[in-house]
Amino acid sequence: MALPPPDPQFVLRGTSAAVHTLHFSCGGPEPDIPLLFSGSENGFIHVWNLKTHRVDTALDGHGRKSVYCVETMGGKDRLLSQGRDQRICLWDLAEGRTSVTDSVFTEHVGFCRCSLLKVAQGRWLMAMAARSLEEVQILELPSKTSVCTLKPEVGAKLGMPMCLKLWQLSCGSQPVLLAGYEDGSVVLWNVSTGKVLSQLICHQEPVMSLDFDLEKAKGISGSSEKVLCIWSLNEQQNLQVYKTHELVNAGISDITIRPDKKILATAGWDHRIRIFGWKKLKPLAVLDYHTATVHCVSFSDHSNPRERLLAAGSKDQRISVWSIYAQT
Repeated sequence: MALPPPDPQFVLRGTSAAVHTLHFSCGGPEPDIPLLFSGSENGFIHVWNLKTHRVDTALDGHGRKSVYCVETMGGKDRLLSQGRDQRICLWDLAEGRTSVTDSVFTEHVGFCRCSLLKVAQGRWLMAMAARSLEEVQILELPSKTSVCTLKPEVGAKLGMPMCLKLWQLSCGSQPVLLAGYEDGSVVLWNVSTGKVLSQLICHQEPVMSLDFDLEKAKGISGSSEKVLCIWSLNEQQNLQVYKTHELVNAGISDITIRPDKKILATAGWDHRIRIFGWKKLKPLAVLDYHTATVHCVSFSDHSNPRERLLAAGSKDQRISVWSIYAQT
């Protein structure tokens, strides 16, 4: 008999609004306190202490407009956040500071989260949806220098970019961008030349989320429909559908592959979190706790595998935190 799905290890309450994004920072040496950053619909970023399960700091930098992306930049004191106020903010949280040190105005009205890639010590590339509906802009941080703008060919009709993933094969190699679009396509871009390397129609509906496994050259995407699509990237940089998996209920808000590449989690419109084996997309568990849409899922970066956690943020204003290492 299959084991019954576990209950959350603990639940974080107190955001007073729907939770749209989560990001762990747990990989530091002792006595560093493991943290979870959450971004909410009311414009606040909460910094949760995972030892006390309480909020250490609440950051307010997006004019009470929904925050839908939070990332750390090489340590828990440097933070990037993105909100519906069309701003991407850079924060310095060292020594208890709570100040926005810089910001980028995106002029983009959608919900497309930016994507960060560390290219050298203290240097990052950031991909973000641009003002013109179909374009993606690549900036270098912290200088905010424009690297390029990725524009689909005339007549391509991809629609708005919905989700982005910057990556590179190895340090110093050419950066590439995977972008999921409104028309259901996943497109691989060469950031250096600004040219499309490959395009694949994966879904009938807009691509809501995607993740990519560099080692296996394989990725996964979800949309508002009932299908998860797994695709692979061959040595000629061509994307091809590898397999699809039909879900019971439609609508995926977020997908993330665990850093050890063994399992992945999806955030469902049906209030559920689903866990799959990454190798064959075998369903492993359905985590049923929330009472509204689950907007985001995130795996922790604890260096000790036994301490690793999964967090899910929901429209019901709660963050459920799960320990599923033992079960999988």
